[in-house]
Amino acid sequence: MSRLKRHIFMAMCISILFVQEQLLMIVPNVQFTTLLIVLYASLFKFRETVAIILIYVFFDNLFMSSFHPLYTTAMIIGWLIIPVAYHTLLNKTTSETKLALFGLSFGFVYGWVFIPFRMFEHGIDIFWPYLLADIPFEIIMAVSNYVTIILLFQPLRRIVSQEFDALLVHRGFSGVKP
Repeated sequence: MSRLKRHIFMAMCISILFVQEQLLMIVPNVQFTTLLIVLYASLFKFRETVAIILIYVFFDNLFMSSFHPLYTTAMIIGWLIIPVAYHTLLNKTTSETKLALFGLSFGFVYGWVFIPFRMFEHGIDIFWPYLLADIPFEIIMAVSNYVTIILLFQPLRRIVSQEFDALLVHRGFSGVKP
């Protein structure tokens, strides 16, 4: 399996991750980002998934003009929880029920990752106001994660892994033999 082909497939995955989030930006915290990162963690090696997340966060912050060290760091830590949990706590499971429950809890955990950074920036008094203001958005993200993972993880995993295998092993690119 060619390294170049894997990198091209990873670039396609990053593009999908970035574009879907921009398209769904009009609905707060409703996105397929968690589903896609869980999917990528199940298809790629840990290091590759980390690379996908780092590049995605870079482009997201570049596009949104939000390169703030505290925000960007919290975002990276938040998204990196998925591959770390997938390869450790979740034991590389492909059970959509376990992954959906993880996605449900992740909706809250992702929001909580930002709290220490906000407290560092605005003081300790921001804890309760920030937490209370963020709860509706955490609930939306948690429910969105649960529903999308329970409904779409297995079909997407089947389709993407078939295409991934076909692209990387059988087809080659533009007449170039694999």
